[in-house]
Amino acid sequence: MTRRAPTHRKPHTTQVGIDVVLFSIIDDALCVLLINRQWEPYAHVASLPGAFLRADETTQAAAQHVLRTKAGITRPVYMEQLYTFDTRGRDPRGDFPTVAYMTLVPHTAVPLGNSATTQEPHWVPVVRLPRLAFDHELIVRTAVARLRAKLEYTNIVYSLIPATFTLTRLQRVYEIILGHALDKRNFRKKYLSLGLIRATRGMERGGKQRPARLYRFVSRTPAQLKKFF
Repeated sequence: MTRRAPTHRKPHTTQVGIDVVLFSIIDDALCVLLINRQWEPYAHVASLPGAFLRADETTQAAAQHVLRTKAGITRPVYMEQLYTFDTRGRDPRGDFPTVAYMTLVPHTAVPLGNSATTQEPHWVPVVRLPRLAFDHELIVRTAVARLRAKLEYTNIVYSLIPATFTLTRLQRVYEIILGHALDKRNFRKKYLSLGLIRATRGMERGGKQRPARLYRFVSRTPAQLKKFF
């Protein structure tokens, strides 16, 4: 007896959004890059830089395209896929899911300015977010939580600081992101024991403070470690 092949529904197709949460440390604050939307929905409201996924690209390629066109970033940066946000009603134009990416850069790597594609990019401290379009506040909060968690078992902090830095500055970056102070002696002892950084011959001088040794990361590529906080 010949069995009929099962009947399958046609795959559901819909547009997929790509949104990028771009973090940097500016003036001792964790900041996120926002743009001002030019068109409805949410015209003139702040939002994350984003775009719709094109048929010929991967989600990561789309995120990199967003960074180039909306933020002017052309150099390699740390990037990871954050989460897919697909709550019904998140976009008034229809039930469009968005794939969010988290990116970390030293803010000197982002030459802010307007062009034919940028939309008034500007930095905002995550503790003082304005009203955001769509569900972008949720996306930012989710990214902050991810970043804090990853600081505890990875070396991705290298993406937020210059090539050389003092131990005081390194600790301060951790404190800014985690939102609380760390014991100086314990931080230095634990961090130096990881073998992630090495001292250079350079010294930071100036001001009333004593000259401080400059360090650099042994490798500026992502690595997973044993939890050290």
